[in-house]
Amino acid sequence: MLVLDAAQTRAALPWEGLVKALGDMFAKGCVMPVRHHHDVEVPSEADATLLLMPAWQPGAYIGVKMVSVFPGNQMRGLPAIHGSYLLSSGKTGEMLAIVDGGELTARRTAAASALAARYLAHEGASRMLMVGTGRLSANVIEAHASVRPIRNVTIWGRDPKKAEATARELSLKNISVTVATDLETAARDADVISCATLSSEPLIRGDWLKPGAHLDLIGAFKPSMRESDDRAAERSSIFVDTREGALSEGGDIVQPIRSGVITRDAIRADLFELTRGTHPGRTKPDEITLFKSVGAALEDLAGAVLAFETHRTKA
Repeated sequence: MLVLDAAQTRAALPWEGLVKALGDMFAKGCVMPVRHHHDVEVPSEADATLLLMPAWQPGAYIGVKMVSVFPGNQMRGLPAIHGSYLLSSGKTGEMLAIVDGGELTARRTAAASALAARYLAHEGASRMLMVGTGRLSANVIEAHASVRPIRNVTIWGRDPKKAEATARELSLKNISVTVATDLETAARDADVISCATLSSEPLIRGDWLKPGAHLDLIGAFKPSMRESDDRAAERSSIFVDTREGALSEGGDIVQPIRSGVITRDAIRADLFELTRGTHPGRTKPDEITLFKSVGAALEDLAGAVLAFETHRTKA
């Protein structure tokens, strides 16, 4: 059985190949049951959470991502979140690989946004604003640079020191990286705006979006959270990774629907429709597009299969 740590997982998931793998998986489809969510009692501490996200391609592969969240780990100096991906044969059930869950999640999340940008961001998009300084930020920037001619990247975070640290981590050829102190100014200048935060209040205002801008919303994974205001939803052509996920978990979609600013029909297409060619994506140069992702087990399966097959080919 193959075991891939974080570094090996990263090496096995190059952006070009991963974006293509996700596109192929969305186009072909797979079986994707509702994820399992369980509270786990921890004596004398807050309950932990166990998440199980299964998906499979009949006769090919079966996969499940297992994620545990232990809030009490903060007192022990340990990460609160641990995850692994288990990949098995869809023909025999034989366990094939264990893939690092954190690295897989970060890269497939960024690749899903890059896949959407391939259909939604202006072909000449060169200026990118990254809102957020967490683990995802560098991945999201690199992924977008693999599908669009990004030449200037600006990073904004609530803590400027973290934004500067994220900027130092990047080593992209022919791309200048700066840190923004004024979010509005940076947003008004950007062709692509990606947000990966845990914000509960809007960060990006719709009135800041210039004609032709693409807004990529990755964080705010609960209905109570959001990264953009109602005006952004009102001005944009809206696309999502999956309709079911966005309509149940994506606060940037759920809240403007609840307030009556938009309706469910405002969602033009999801990644299934975009990759299958039933919707063209961006149709005008000055169109403002918005993509909201909440993640899907399909994406994990696509990434794990690619990592397994890449490593097997090299071996």
